[in-house]
Amino acid sequence: PRIRMEPGPFPEAVPARKVTVVGSELVENYTVYVIDVMDGLHRWTVKHRYSDFYELHEKLTVEKKVDRRLLPPKKILGKNSKSLVERRQKELELYLQTLLQQFPEATPTPLAYFLHFHLYEINGITAALAEELFHKGEQLLQAGEVFSLRPLQLYSVSQQLRLATPTCLSGDARTDLGHILDFTCRLRYLKISGSRGPVGTSNIEESSLPFDLSVFKSLLQIEISDCSSQQIQGLPSLRASLATLSLHRSTESMMSILVPEASEFPQWEPEGAEPGCPVTALVPVWRHLTTLDMSHNCIGAVDDSVKLIPKVEFLDLSYNQLSSVENLQHLYSLVHVDLSYNRLRSLEAAHTRLGNIKTLSLAGNHLETLGGLSKLYSLVNLDLSHNQLAQLEEIRNIGALPCLEKLNLSSNPMCIIPDYRTKVLAQFGDRAAEVSLDCRATTEKELDTVEVLKAIQKAKEVKDRMSSSDKKISEDSRASAAPPASSSSSCPSQGNHVCIRLCLAEGV
Repeated sequence: PRIRMEPGPFPEAVPARKVTVVGSELVENYTVYVIDVMDGLHRWTVKHRYSDFYELHEKLTVEKKVDRRLLPPKKILGKNSKSLVERRQKELELYLQTLLQQFPEATPTPLAYFLHFHLYEINGITAALAEELFHKGEQLLQAGEVFSLRPLQLYSVSQQLRLATPTCLSGDARTDLGHILDFTCRLRYLKISGSRGPVGTSNIEESSLPFDLSVFKSLLQIEISDCSSQQIQGLPSLRASLATLSLHRSTESMMSILVPEASEFPQWEPEGAEPGCPVTALVPVWRHLTTLDMSHNCIGAVDDSVKLIPKVEFLDLSYNQLSSVENLQHLYSLVHVDLSYNRLRSLEAAHTRLGNIKTLSLAGNHLETLGGLSKLYSLVNLDLSHNQLAQLEEIRNIGALPCLEKLNLSSNPMCIIPDYRTKVLAQFGDRAAEVSLDCRATTEKELDTVEVLKAIQKAKEVKDRMSSSDKKISEDSRASAAPPASSSSSCPSQGNHVCIRLCLAEGV
């Protein structure tokens, strides 16, 4: 079904146009005239010197047979005097108004560019884009490059398609809307960059302009930034082809992007699922989406819209507002997960949600404990930098992970503990040499120290075992508190260095 476009700032009827020369400025030794252009609700400012008017008039007299006498003549003497500038200001205003009346529908290309229609007016914007694609479109498609568009351009195309006007107003075949539609049907890589605040010298706010993405039929990759989820329409039409979706500074919820139809239905389920209760809609899944980057948004929860992206392998939700992580158990193919710079304080039973992931970034959160990470047995790369980890004992929770090769703990409170690196590496036992800590490989000197720490730990364990054994014998025999004859083997009065020698000699 055709996406219903919300009414935008541009009315559907041909808007009223008005041109006023509102003032002048002296730049170096020449005068620049300030032109105010109004097109319906939109207005913008253009600045031109007299010589620009003269060049425009030369083109129009040749191409459009405009009366050569229409433009006020050049003046050499006193050209910057106040009286002359004010009189010429009124004459130039009359000149422009006469031209607009002479060409009420199809504005000649030189005049359209002179008044910056190619930057701010629907027909001018689409004509300029069509001409660009007429010349470069095929080359861009064959090169497979990312093509960049602004919301204002997409909005103009969407509006042009709604209007009952010819696809080529100017009569110049190079500006036909068909060039745009042919290009959008075949384009594979698209980038849409919005803006905050007015566009250029205009009062146009791009974030208020809805645009329709259903004209794109073959997209593999799309990146959208600085838009709003309300203005992005036609996203569901990309489900059949898209492999990579990136969205930044544009939404507060995953649902509004992945399942925009959800607002229309009380209950929905992914297509192909066996619903446990009556549903009002079955929604198609994103069949080929393997990369989802929704970093730098204001997302507060991982909602169940992730049911629609079962093939996602790379998920980036960094720089959001997550305080917990839910629903990721629906993503069976996850390999790389970035949850950095959120509001996480713990991650309980992470393996039940994250499965067999290889890379996990939790940097920049508020983590104090690692208890929930102990069963992420496939994990190779773990970033825990910039958290609140203070106790070395927490490292025991990840010390037994069999595949872990890269660990980043920088900028945590524990980093100020003396011999922090070797004490952390010692938690990995025989795998200490395989672990890169804080982006630095383990040195031979550190490994030697780790071996000593391991030996001390083993000796301590032997001592504890023998002490508890002695205590049991003592209790069983109801003997006195005096130590048994074999007590020297448990080293009650000797330093750890003796225990280390004993352990190493015995191969403990």
